[in-house]
Amino acid sequence: MDMLTLFLIALSLSMDAFAVAVCKGLASPGYRLSHSAACGAWFGGFQALMPLAGFFLGIGMRGKIAAFDHWIAFALLGLIGFGMIRAALRHEEKNTGSSYSPRVMAVLAVATSIDALAIGITFAFLSVNIGFAVTLIGICTFLLSALGVKIGSVFGAKYRFTAELIGGIVLVILGIRILLEHLMG
Repeated sequence: MDMLTLFLIALSLSMDAFAVAVCKGLASPGYRLSHSAACGAWFGGFQALMPLAGFFLGIGMRGKIAAFDHWIAFALLGLIGFGMIRAALRHEEKNTGSSYSPRVMAVLAVATSIDALAIGITFAFLSVNIGFAVTLIGICTFLLSALGVKIGSVFGAKYRFTAELIGGIVLVILGIRILLEHLMG
């Protein structure tokens, strides 16, 4: 998988975490750098760990499903992408509260990184340097989440839905690209 595709996947996966971080910034009474650091660390860490776990799950299944792995990648990316698009178009609210306690942040981190587990399974079927991929995803998510808290505290909710919509569209397009490359190549 080329560098641009990995970067687009990292950005797309970061959009859920970014949207939640914006909500955290909205819900907090004032901006604190520690809030940005907490969101970045929790969301970036989980976004890096989940595709790694998915990768190892996928490696175990790779030999059994190699003939149709491109369809799995297409379906997973498409489902995740369409879910993000649907949430953005319906303007589904995420009630994240203003707490940055480990219990609250762990739940939010898992919730925003479930799709990364599926991406990790997809990585097992493609030629991906998993170490580089999870590092890129983690750093991208850390930075966007930390920035999201600041944006939420300053600008409000108007960018949250746009970010999710764009992230969803990119994942759907990447899924289609993977399918077409396999079918035509």
